Amino acid sequence: MTLHLYFARRFGVMFLAVGGSVTLFVALLDLIEQVRAAESGVTFRQVVGLTLLNLPSGLYEFLPLIVILAAIALFLGLARSSELVVTRAAGRSGLAALIGPVLVAALIGALAVAVLNPLVAATSTRYAELRESYEGGGSVLSIGREGLWLRQGDAGGQTVIRATRTNPEATVLYDVSFVEYAPSGGPERRIDARRAELRDGAWDLSEVKVWPLGPGINPEARAERAERLSLSSSLTQERIRDSFGKPSAVAVWRLPDFIGQLEEAGFSARRHAVWLQMELARPLFLVSLVIVAAGFTMRHPRAGRAGPYVLAAVLLGFGLHYIRNFAQILGETGQITPWVAGWTPPVAALLLAMGLILHREEG
Repeated sequence: MTLHLYFARRFGVMFLAVGGSVTLFVALLDLIEQVRAAESGVTFRQVVGLTLLNLPSGLYEFLPLIVILAAIALFLGLARSSELVVTRAAGRSGLAALIGPVLVAALIGALAVAVLNPLVAATSTRYAELRESYEGGGSVLSIGREGLWLRQGDAGGQTVIRATRTNPEATVLYDVSFVEYAPSGGPERRIDARRAELRDGAWDLSEVKVWPLGPGINPEARAERAERLSLSSSLTQERIRDSFGKPSAVAVWRLPDFIGQLEEAGFSARRHAVWLQMELARPLFLVSLVIVAAGFTMRHPRAGRAGPYVLAAVLLGFGLHYIRNFAQILGETGQITPWVAGWTPPVAALLLAMGLILHREEG
């Protein structure tokens, strides 16, 4: 137990050191990018705030890289100090030296999913809101049990849209209401329609009823009906889809309910279902990266060729990461089921890593 705790503590310290370096590097890069993309009226203090809000998301994406670099640094250090040689001489196999780091990697993965994931969801949502407020205009989409809500806006005012359901592409709304607001903030007009379809920068409404709104107006007395009506819109299918935000913008604890609300509203929830399975499998993927790093770097430095083996470990880690992303794309496009997309790459990576370790340790 003492040996396992020692190796676990060494890996934890190495993870914090590598994580701190990567955090500083990512923050500086993002700060430069935020300054470059900032509008003329945005202050440097606001840019720093945007950078800090975007930092957790960037670190979450770099978490596999941090884990594999920390594992490589750990096992290289243990090999150079001959601690692995002493461990084997004491009758413990190289696999026993992996127990502590593997448990720490699993703990890091579990904490990332349980704690860092909701933090990333909250900060990325706030980042998008502030970025939109600094740039002006934009659109917002919200899904709830009462239906879905959209907001579109430009210099001419804002329009709030509510519909009971939609098609999976969010270009056709059913039982929809439009409430138009003047630039000063007061409501100007309400429009109800049985169906609204977005095409070529305008909503094409059918079976329409229009109420004028304003002080001193009887809306029902001046209401008008029409078979068809066209309303200009700054929305596009891509902007509506982007209004959902990335699946990572929803905390993993809320994803099952959010997926149910999406499906109830008529949207496809496949992207979010795939992301949920990938998040649940993240601890297993991090464990496999630690074992991959160990398989290439547990050799004694006197055996030579340490540099090529380190490079091979890093490249294999990147390869597994891209295979995981490729499986995510296949899952989102419906080529494979969400649980296959989420769990197959980590399981395959773990089996590959274990085979590598057994080949080197047991011959």
